[in-house]
Amino acid sequence: MALDIRTILSAVESHALASGHFVTVNGHEPLSPPTSGITAAVWVEQIGPARGASGLTSTSTRLALFVRLYSSLVQQEPDAIDPDLMTALDALMAAYSGDFELGGLIRNVDLLGAYGDPLSARAGYLAEAGSEYRVMTITLPLIVNDLWAQVA
Repeated sequence: MALDIRTILSAVESHALASGHFVTVNGHEPLSPPTSGITAAVWVEQIGPARGASGLTSTSTRLALFVRLYSSLVQQEPDAIDPDLMTALDALMAAYSGDFELGGLIRNVDLLGAYGDPLSARAGYLAEAGSEYRVMTITLPLIVNDLWAQVA
């Protein structure tokens, strides 16, 4: 079996687009800062065996994605930045919990961290291209069944 990464990334991007909270959703970190609204970006963070999830003939994997939400710090209502980001974040967390198997593409979203770090988000700031953003970075751990054959 091969990792269908394009379809998995597309499914994660679709959740963000369907939420209605984002001006744009990228499959990469944005090259220019968002000037209004919230932008989301999705990319691969880590992949490796899902310890305890694999059998003797194949290896199941833990594929961790980063989903980062960006909001410019130069907005008319600074007090609205965090509440707007948290509203968008809440919608995505609910989507990942509700579509536990990403439409059958994966075994499950590792919500509680059975095979590593759980679904979570961390707030921060990012300076890029001369602009500053307020960001929320989601770690989205996905378990993919029987990805690599184990050959003796």
